[in-house]
Amino acid sequence: MTDNYHALLARREAMRLRDRLLTSAPRPGKGGGTPPGPAFLTDSRRTDVYDGAADQEVIMRNLEPVTPFGHLIDHLYQAMFERHPYLRKLFPDSMEFQRVHLERAFWYLIENLHRPEDVTAFCTRLGRDHRKLGVLPVHYGLFEEALLDALQRTADGRLGVDVERAWLRMVRFAAAAMVDGANEALAEPTYWNGTVVDHQRRRPDLAVLRVRTAEPYPYRPGQFATLQTPLLPHTWRPYSPAGTPGADGELEFHVRRTGPDGVSDALVTRTGVGDTLRLGPAQGTTTLDDDLARDVLVVAGGTGWATARALLEDLALRRPPGRRAHLFLGARTADDLYDAPALARLESHCAWLRVVPVIDEGPGGSDRAPVTEALAGYGDFSGHMAYVSGPPGLVGAAVRRLADLGLPADRIRYDPVTAGVPTRPPSGPTGPQA
Repeated sequence: MTDNYHALLARREAMRLRDRLLTSAPRPGKGGGTPPGPAFLTDSRRTDVYDGAADQEVIMRNLEPVTPFGHLIDHLYQAMFERHPYLRKLFPDSMEFQRVHLERAFWYLIENLHRPEDVTAFCTRLGRDHRKLGVLPVHYGLFEEALLDALQRTADGRLGVDVERAWLRMVRFAAAAMVDGANEALAEPTYWNGTVVDHQRRRPDLAVLRVRTAEPYPYRPGQFATLQTPLLPHTWRPYSPAGTPGADGELEFHVRRTGPDGVSDALVTRTGVGDTLRLGPAQGTTTLDDDLARDVLVVAGGTGWATARALLEDLALRRPPGRRAHLFLGARTADDLYDAPALARLESHCAWLRVVPVIDEGPGGSDRAPVTEALAGYGDFSGHMAYVSGPPGLVGAAVRRLADLGLPADRIRYDPVTAGVPTRPPSGPTGPQA
């Protein structure tokens, strides 16, 4: 009864804030006042009434005073924490990752405002996920106030009211979708508690963890989860479960240590059987279609193998007759194929699967390395559905190479995310990683 009561209160608060975000809400500010919100936007689902392309043009034309975004973001968090010190406890001790996360979010919004349906879908998923951080609907309003202050301080008043209005319309449009996403997910947990039941160090810098959740964890093969260890509170990083959901309720994560003192270091070197983790809601769109109307091409490297394995095991369960698949699996050395027994089992049981390991260096190195260059020598893949996973550089190079080979963008799937937020195209996409 108590849980239902609080859920109703949360729903009411979310709807009230959504209404405020989507109606005119002028507030006083420097130099002529804060621009009003988009009074014309009465429903965050009606993306046709928001002229995102017009705001995109205004913002892009006036980026110079606020880019690079480092100073803007520093001013934003400074303003937010000065006005509301209690918010600092919602963030990790180190804000570096959060700053990168927000910068990528800004770039994603700016570069996709002409596609408001895509922005709405992305922000709805992001709002669902942000519940695990303790974000409440009222926080979006506080963020907006801090952003306006930061825009004025960073640009020293040079932006003008029209530009500030465009920024606030953009942020309010995104926030409304995030509130909707959180509101729609009230019936599901904000995160799942899990216990490590197996921890194997496959290499000094790589571990395979098996985690059993207290409640069933819903996900589709190819999606990723964000994990938090109690060793680093408020710090979440994305990892893809390897394989399809098992009847035992266990999930397998492949984690490569990428540096000292981070989540990957904690999971590889300081986590053991019996330790607890938290899992955020499943995210990502690197999943197989329901109809499986095309042959499948999977390009993976490093711990991106976890995503590849999940996709291929899913394909094995529901493959239509005649459907085939190629896997290009890249590794620096033969030793980097850390899950070779699972790969061999999959290959031996699936006559429809061709595996092409691409070793970059050392004995057995491929003359077609790296893996992105190997693609051109193995036939025509222009009619396939392609899936890419692995380190950021590999994903970016593979996506560009597949486009060069004739695959349309809508048939190349990958999750360009770092904890849910895409990078800018010039930097190349990134994906779930250790």
